[in-house]
Amino acid sequence: MNSYEEYPRKIKTLTDLIAILSNEDQSNYDSIFRATDFTKDAFNNFCSWSEKCYTRNCIVENEKFELILLCWNECQGTPIHDHGGEECWVKFIEGEFKETIYDKNENGSLTHTKSILSKENDISYMIDFMGFHKLENLSNKKGMSLHLYAKPIKSCNVFNSDLKKFVTKNMSYSTTPQTVSH
Repeated sequence: MNSYEEYPRKIKTLTDLIAILSNEDQSNYDSIFRATDFTKDAFNNFCSWSEKCYTRNCIVENEKFELILLCWNECQGTPIHDHGGEECWVKFIEGEFKETIYDKNENGSLTHTKSILSKENDISYMIDFMGFHKLENLSNKKGMSLHLYAKPIKSCNVFNSDLKKFVTKNMSYSTTPQTVSH
């Protein structure tokens, strides 16, 4: 199967998604991820919320990929960042989101190139050569998004607005499957 082909069936459970991703080549991740058809209840065991910041809840991490559920309170967002050289797909599970994409000029400053609005079941894709981006939950309610990274991201570049430059950030999880709290 090539990445431009449609995956032959809908994927209804996280268990099925993890098994399929584990056995497929990274070039097929796009069509596999687009074939997912989850209910919000599929994520009940992975939800964790914080008033301070969105949370990064690990569903699975292995040498091939990383699957994370981000849980957002209203109006929470990421800083501008890259993906440490890895591909990233985002499926919006609940809420309404804005993705803002930036290019870095030759003088190192950022230029806004476009903004994309996404709602439930929309999918976005990002890789570093496309620029930097940030995500924001525009909803006046909690939101959730499922993130698939082709290989886990151990660190990425994050724009520090006080310093007006990118700094390296080591990535961590708010919860892992063993530490999820309700």
